[in-house]
Amino acid sequence: MNENILIIDDDGKLNNLLIDYFSKFGFKTTAVTHPEEGFKVLRRRLPDILILDVMLPGMDGFEVCKEIRREYSVPIIMLTARGEVTDRIVGLELGADDYLPKPFEPRELVARIQSVLRRSSENLKSDLVKFGRLIVDFKKRSVLLDGRPVDLTAAEFEILSVFVKNPGRVLNRDQILEKIRGIEWEPFNRSVDVLMSRLRQKLNDDPKNPSFFKTVWGTGYMFIGEKTGR
Repeated sequence: MNENILIIDDDGKLNNLLIDYFSKFGFKTTAVTHPEEGFKVLRRRLPDILILDVMLPGMDGFEVCKEIRREYSVPIIMLTARGEVTDRIVGLELGADDYLPKPFEPRELVARIQSVLRRSSENLKSDLVKFGRLIVDFKKRSVLLDGRPVDLTAAEFEILSVFVKNPGRVLNRDQILEKIRGIEWEPFNRSVDVLMSRLRQKLNDDPKNPSFFKTVWGTGYMFIGEKTGR
């Protein structure tokens, strides 16, 4: 395995515990207690996944997430002390990929990390698909619209991948979350709606006159793009 994990959390005791625990699963882990240290590590070497605490000195995890998303698409799992839905929505809007409220069992965090890495590995085995103006390259994890690159976060790319692999099929919110995360989320969570709103904006897809995503009221969403090549 030997994937690289970066932890940004000011709880040094927890960091040491996770470094030791992650090593049992073959992960190479670097942990820092201050955001500035985290940025330095990111610039030296991009990790395979980032574990980011919300409560940090200097700037909070939401600000850190926002800064990271300006340059990198590395998957981010946020650790939230309160675990409130509002915190999760804010983090999701800023580009986080998953959440885990404190306190948590280290094994659950490992399971979520493995789920993210597994999805990435599976996508690398896929090819390139075209839907008119939209081109999705699973190997490069890149998207082009009208020949121009679209900067998507890891979560946005995952949800787009789910839809382009299931064109013409109505997917409800629970099905979407299950496919992109492999875990159960709380009922009435706005996670999918937030992701869909961001994705539509980046693809210039007007909900009233959609080219790619149709809202099926009371159910979920359907990808309506017409496949033109592979």
